[in-house]
Amino acid sequence: MNGADSLVRVRSPLDQVAVALGGVASLALVWLATGQIAAVAGFAAGLAALGAIAFTIARPRHAAAASETILPDWSVTVAAIDRDDAAIAITDRAGRLVCANDLYERWFGIAQAPPRLALDNASLERLAKAGRSGWRDGKGKADLIEGTGETAGGRWSAQVVRAGRGDDYLVWTIAAIAGTDLVADLVPHLDGKLGRALSQAGIAAAIVDPDGKIRAHSAGFAQRATGDGAALLTGTDFTALLRQDEQDRLSWARDGLRGAPLTMYYLPVADPDMAVEPDYNTTPSLILLADNGTGLGGGSSGDGTAAVPHLEALIGPLPLGLAMVDRDGRMLFANPAFMRAAGREAGGPPTYPTDLVVQEDKGPLSDAIRRFAQGPASSGDIAVRLKGMAEEPVSLSLAGVRGLGDAAVLLGLTDSTEETRLKRQVAQATKMQAVGQLAGGVAHDFNNVLTAILGTCDFMLLRHTPGDSDYDDIQQIRANSNRAASLTRQLLAFSRQQTLRPEVLQLPDVVSDVSHLLKRLIGEKIKLVVTHDRDLGAVRADPTQLEQVIVNLAVNARDAILTKGDSGGRLTIATRRFTAADVRAMRTAIMPQVDYTALVVEDTGTGIPADHLGKIFEPFFTTKDTGKGTGLGLSTVYGIVKQSGGFIFADSEHGKGTRFTVYLPVHYPSAEEVAAQIAVPVAEQAGWSGGGRILLVEDEDMVRAVAERALTRAGYTVTTASDGDEGLEIVEGGAEFDLIVSDVVMPAMDGPTMAREVRKLRPDLPVLFMSGYAEEQLRKQIDIADGVHFLPKPFSVQQIGDKVGAVLAASKGG
Repeated sequence: MNGADSLVRVRSPLDQVAVALGGVASLALVWLATGQIAAVAGFAAGLAALGAIAFTIARPRHAAAASETILPDWSVTVAAIDRDDAAIAITDRAGRLVCANDLYERWFGIAQAPPRLALDNASLERLAKAGRSGWRDGKGKADLIEGTGETAGGRWSAQVVRAGRGDDYLVWTIAAIAGTDLVADLVPHLDGKLGRALSQAGIAAAIVDPDGKIRAHSAGFAQRATGDGAALLTGTDFTALLRQDEQDRLSWARDGLRGAPLTMYYLPVADPDMAVEPDYNTTPSLILLADNGTGLGGGSSGDGTAAVPHLEALIGPLPLGLAMVDRDGRMLFANPAFMRAAGREAGGPPTYPTDLVVQEDKGPLSDAIRRFAQGPASSGDIAVRLKGMAEEPVSLSLAGVRGLGDAAVLLGLTDSTEETRLKRQVAQATKMQAVGQLAGGVAHDFNNVLTAILGTCDFMLLRHTPGDSDYDDIQQIRANSNRAASLTRQLLAFSRQQTLRPEVLQLPDVVSDVSHLLKRLIGEKIKLVVTHDRDLGAVRADPTQLEQVIVNLAVNARDAILTKGDSGGRLTIATRRFTAADVRAMRTAIMPQVDYTALVVEDTGTGIPADHLGKIFEPFFTTKDTGKGTGLGLSTVYGIVKQSGGFIFADSEHGKGTRFTVYLPVHYPSAEEVAAQIAVPVAEQAGWSGGGRILLVEDEDMVRAVAERALTRAGYTVTTASDGDEGLEIVEGGAEFDLIVSDVVMPAMDGPTMAREVRKLRPDLPVLFMSGYAEEQLRKQIDIADGVHFLPKPFSVQQIGDKVGAVLAASKGG
């Protein structure tokens, strides 16, 4: 151990005293040994030198040891970061706030540490990115962060630095971004090099306040306005330095009538980074004035439309249909959206906008353009008919534009193709619904008449035998009545009020069942082609009605092919699989996006003219010769498809053929349906021979008379009533009946209301409703579940007798 080490180990005051005494003793021994003062002095100097060296070596080690045991003094740090111009915060690796100055607390509080502050989402992302850069690279920054909630309106910049002996802390410095005075910043530039550069390019520049007073200007502006480049025009009325001729062209006032036209550009001087939209009514504007033909790039154009290229570049990409027209009515340019809305995407814009409209609208459009071009700046609309869409007027907007040379009128046109298509669909659906309601009402009344005719014919046939002179005539009347009844069923099908008995089935099976009939219907000249997709989903529909759909479409296709010529043609019937993804790709707003099985019927006939395509599903609309069609075929198809929950569309090209596509939703059975399929059905009693007492309620006299005679002849005791009130009075009077046979729709009290009141007295009394409306529609309106049966009109004498017998047999168990 050397002497220096011995000195470094001197730690406590006692050690220091012992060393001092040892030194004195050593000096005494040297004096006793030598007796010379010089020797003692030299020894003392050596001891002093060694002590100084030891003290120097021991001092830093002692300071280092002391620093390892003393905790950081954050009060000193707080004093060091106390600033009035920036918020300072220190966070540790756990993201906790360990220290912050007063300004940080006033701005953000101490509940949260950066980067988790009350900022908008974009600012939080920028601040978090700066923090990650600080830990990774030692520093980071966020140029702009904006407050929200309690800090709304605040705008700051942030810097972050990694610090600490172990790089365990981040020091955040957040400074407010002061709003810049762009006008004040711009004024020196107008007086400097920027103003001189603009003057050399032939452009005069000035800053004008909202009240029209000049705040600052370039020397070139003063030169052009007054002839003296050193003139001071601050506070001068800007418009007093300009003049406007009869054609609204601008020029310098000092040039008088010989002044060259000017093009004016103006830009509101507002901070583009402001979170709030600036108020342009209180914002100064930078105004640039250039002679016509001098663009901002120094180019020249002799046609006096220097602003048009710039406007075209701005307006071209917009989705709004916009076009510019000069004072003579010539089209200067039109963006693609305008040409698309006008139905003229190919070939570019026309010479005149009047070339886009029909002949009758050319004059009014030309007059409107002239009026807006020459009058005061204003805007308005005019209804015109485009050449490609002459049936549907469109609204064309016009706005007079000033200060753009010859570019005088701005035209606006919106693509209304989709809107027009939706309007037609809504109008068609509304019309079809109204016609359907009318058809259902007509069918109901007609069925009452046919019931009386058929019943009377049946009674007459009972008194005549085959071979009788009147027998054949009665049969002819009955046959024509049945044909009329078929027409009423078609009306009910169109109005979606017919009685359907849906089943779960496969479309290919239905097509297969009806194929043999189709071959006979279409004849030898027409080739029948049938194709099917694989993995078709089952549908739920009435198979008989679906066969009627196929037959009606096939008959129409046959007539279209034979009308085209005697060379024959091809009829294709196909079934296709359409998934929900396929429907989504069709971009239709009509069909729900579910799985469908489609029936496609396509022919090579004459096709359907475009003006007839929207009317083909209307009842009694036909293009066939008189006497060759009722006009109910396609309307019946439409009603059956709609009542089955499907959709039907027609696509046709005149002269090339027609394709009908029927979409039926795929049926996925529920648990109740699966259970019902497993259950064993109970057979209904087929007949009754025990007689009974019948209450017959019918408001139509002729129908009531036929039904009474038919039931009396079948052995029943019949009591009649002309409406529901009379029938209820009979039951309340104590009369006993085995069955009530009632019409549904009657004046005053209808059939269902009467039945509900009767059930209060006789809960088990069965009711047989007879009506010309559909059974499904009536059951939705009748809230009587048990013991209710239905007989559709028109019916024959035999049918009403059999139905009454079946109902009594079911109610009495045999």
